[in-house]
Amino acid sequence: MKYIKTILLAGLLLVVQQGTSQVTDQFFAKADSFFKSYVSNGRVNYKAVKENPEALQEALRLAKTVRVNPEDAKTYQAFWINTYNLLVIEGILAAYPVKSPLAINGFFDGKKHEVGGENITLNAIENDLLRKNFKEEARFHFVLVCAGLGCPPIINKAYLPSTLESQLQEQTVLALNNPSFIQLKGKKVLLSQIFEWYKEDFTRNGDEIDFINRFRKEPLDPKTKVGYYPYDWTLNDTK
Repeated sequence: MKYIKTILLAGLLLVVQQGTSQVTDQFFAKADSFFKSYVSNGRVNYKAVKENPEALQEALRLAKTVRVNPEDAKTYQAFWINTYNLLVIEGILAAYPVKSPLAINGFFDGKKHEVGGENITLNAIENDLLRKNFKEEARFHFVLVCAGLGCPPIINKAYLPSTLESQLQEQTVLALNNPSFIQLKGKKVLLSQIFEWYKEDFTRNGDEIDFINRFRKEPLDPKTKVGYYPYDWTLNDTK
């Protein structure tokens, strides 16, 4: 009898795991379809999403039912990166037309969202779920998009567990070789304030120049002096 109960329990757990995996796969597919439809050249067509919100709403409905475990690092990271970017777009739409996410009170640290079994703010997704759980992964800063033009550009596809490593690498390389993002001024380099706000993430194994040079095609002189240029919070809306 005990043997039969064990078999039944194992079978039930397998069904639950398969169901959870299926919902997670559906979420990634819906997110991918949404980004492909409404993102181009690093900007979001908020007007078009506002007129046809069903794809975004469906992706976020699925996000409510997804459960991910940090031990499955790639699935966990990909889910929360996509979910963050989708929630940012949803938050902008609630006040659209708007010139900046900062014009919306509590945008990052006030409003909570029911996703992934959590009731959580955007800042908590970034800081508590991603940065705190994966302290060595500074490349998150080049894929989490805050709706401002100062952010690295949003891509027109979802981040997927199977491709996450190459996507993180690609977006970081693009950002750190972009002369608008890494601004050389003679013997000085001006960096995004992302490097100032999250300095600890970029200086765990050296200084900021050491981190940047890991991804640069033309490395900076290690003695280059560092400064920071003002962050551009203008909305990343399509023109």
